[in-house]
Amino acid sequence: MKTKIALTLNAKRYDIDVEEDFARFLTAQMKQDFELYGNNDLKLLLQAYVRKSFALYEQEKQIGELIDRIQNL
Repeated sequence: MKTKIALTLNAKRYDIDVEEDFARFLTAQMKQDFELYGNNDLKLLLQAYVRKSFALYEQEKQIGELIDRIQNL
């Protein structure tokens, strides 16, 4: 089932349709980075993108290290 999540950037509202399970996760993450019921500027969006990209980078590094350890067993 699809769920709609809304975010306002530079005074323009964006509605995003996502699956219900992912919507719960996404909403929790967005609450950490944005004002869900107010306006958000582009600088805030860029900062959130960089934070999430860094988290992904760290996860990819950890996955690579785990793969190396498993292969060396």
